[in-house]
Amino acid sequence: MKENKCIECTVQECANHCDGCNYCSLNKILVGTHEASPSMTACTDCKSFRKKQ
Repeated sequence: MKENKCIECTVQECANHCDGCNYCSLNKILVGTHEASPSMTACTDCKSFRKKQ
């Protein structure tokens, strides 16, 4: 897995997280929301998240 230094990530439980550094291994990610009208950071989600096996 090669880190993408354009996408910082600290979610170590994600299968796309590069162990040993705080970067994602994907070329691009999808950021979305679970709210009808998001108004703060907590309302956003990384839709590219996959739980690490």
